[in-house]
Amino acid sequence: MHLHLPHLPHLPIPKSIAHQVHGVMKIFHHEKESEAHQIFRQQVGHQPKGLNFLPQTINPEEETVPGIEHPGSTGVIYCSDRAIANGFSYANSHEWANLGQGAPEVGPIPNALPRPESIPMPVDSLEYAPTTGVKALREAVANLYNDNYRKGKASQYTYENVCIVPGGRAGLSRVAAVVGDVYCSYQVPDYTAYDQVLSAFKRLVPVPTALDPKNKYRLDIEQTRKDIRTQGLSVIIASNPRNPTGQVIAGKELKELVSLSRESTTIILDEFYSWYIYPDSEKDFGKSISSAEYVEDVNSDAVVIIDGLTKNWRLPGWRVCWVVGPKNLVTALSQSGSFLDGGANHPMQLAAIPLLEPSLVKAEKMALQRHFKIKRDHVLKRLHALHLDVDIPPQATFYIWLNLEKLPPPLNNGLTFFEELLKEQTIVIPGIFFDINPAHRRNLFNSPCHHYVRLSFGPPIEDLDKGIDAIGRVVAAARTGGTRKMGHSYKKSLEANPADHI
Repeated sequence: MHLHLPHLPHLPIPKSIAHQVHGVMKIFHHEKESEAHQIFRQQVGHQPKGLNFLPQTINPEEETVPGIEHPGSTGVIYCSDRAIANGFSYANSHEWANLGQGAPEVGPIPNALPRPESIPMPVDSLEYAPTTGVKALREAVANLYNDNYRKGKASQYTYENVCIVPGGRAGLSRVAAVVGDVYCSYQVPDYTAYDQVLSAFKRLVPVPTALDPKNKYRLDIEQTRKDIRTQGLSVIIASNPRNPTGQVIAGKELKELVSLSRESTTIILDEFYSWYIYPDSEKDFGKSISSAEYVEDVNSDAVVIIDGLTKNWRLPGWRVCWVVGPKNLVTALSQSGSFLDGGANHPMQLAAIPLLEPSLVKAEKMALQRHFKIKRDHVLKRLHALHLDVDIPPQATFYIWLNLEKLPPPLNNGLTFFEELLKEQTIVIPGIFFDINPAHRRNLFNSPCHHYVRLSFGPPIEDLDKGIDAIGRVVAAARTGGTRKMGHSYKKSLEANPADHI
């Protein structure tokens, strides 16, 4: 049986209605509806874990090395890969604005010491260094902490409390490798690498705490103390100053946090931004933050500090960092370092020693704080002019945690905002990378970090202006009805668009 319907003429949809329909289509409610989110999920290591028995590979049909599983990339690595797919290369990096950069500018800044341009390489430095590091550098680190934070205290750090490591992640990995089967507390949002560490080191059972923006992402110390007793937490890991929110635990709250180490709990603090503090009072320039100030006994308080030359000295390429803690921790880190990384670069360790002289450090801190405060205030002012006010301005670090919720959809989530800025040769970091979610099972739209991006004011101010100009163009287009061009047609890979990169 056939039904013959009368032919209906094609009627054009009024433009205003078409725009409304298209707008409704772009209000995504689940990650499966969003192209930007699907690109993220297709990245090896980003699929939900524990739902099948096969390792995550680039191509499920390829022949794989048995037992190998991709841990997933950190935010900066993923964003760099996506930028490369959109034409970025290190040869043309000057044409881009990298506001995703997790490192400070490395060139000269006003009133700072001259930048190192060469290092001596004595013949002895061509040998392996000890896995705990060169003794003279360990002594210099201990002396700096005692000078800055422990004057007048009976318990002082010595070289035996310091382990030199080839980068902050190496230090974190060494520590994770020597921790037993324990419940490990972490916060959301926090540094992206914690996700991979908690995924890779299976003996750490992750226990999340969601920090509330209404409370300025403050860590509730009293609640944490209760969690230690009721949940049996043995380890607390956190960045301080806080990446990505730019907040800081200081004074009485930091003292209380350190006191938890005397309640059978190990406190691991990533203090890489300890100099990036922006005081209101002139007399406070040159001061920095460290839990070392509140440690009572350096060998019995279970406080582990990770820091290095990367951020404060603005020498990320040197890969010279350290872990400071009780002596028995350092001996364990020596053993884990012997099979994890083998130790830090020997000549670079020797070159680092004079940089830790306390009077030089004081001058460097003041120059850094003044310069980066100017940059922070400049970026906040420019964002304000774009009606992108920052809910909780940073007190520390060189990051701005920007809420996109008030922007028109689909630009109001971090992944889509990121993909649209790639078209403008600008890189930011989507907020979901700071949602420490080791199993990766949560619908990305339900993440508390979904509507955020992290902007870095680490680069030189010229690059910051270039990036904010790009943000202005994208936001202006969205606010004037240009969202119909957003949320789709993203380049999947460089190979998919070879003609664009010849």
